[in-house]
Amino acid sequence: MQIVFHAHHAKVSDRLVRQTERSLSKLAKRFSRPVQAVVRFEEDGRLHRVEIVFHRARGRSLVAEGSGRYFGPALAAALAHLEVQVNRIRRNGKERGRPLARD
Repeated sequence: MQIVFHAHHAKVSDRLVRQTERSLSKLAKRFSRPVQAVVRFEEDGRLHRVEIVFHRARGRSLVAEGSGRYFGPALAAALAHLEVQVNRIRRNGKERGRPLARD
């Protein structure tokens, strides 16, 4: 999976980039064919914002956003939102593929 980082008016540490890569690779293992993830770091005064767009081979893209005073908590919030979406897709996919019980 390819991960693209964008920093808009922001200085992002190497440690935060590595943490993001590890977290996204863990989430990518839950899908059959992840293609690309785009991570945008934006800084506007005291507000720090992280947006993650997760592209898949089939289906729609997942978009998650988190904001906070620092990039660490903003990244954690965005990853939490993305994980909720991943769990919802996996759960719904299993339920749809399961045959109905017959009496």
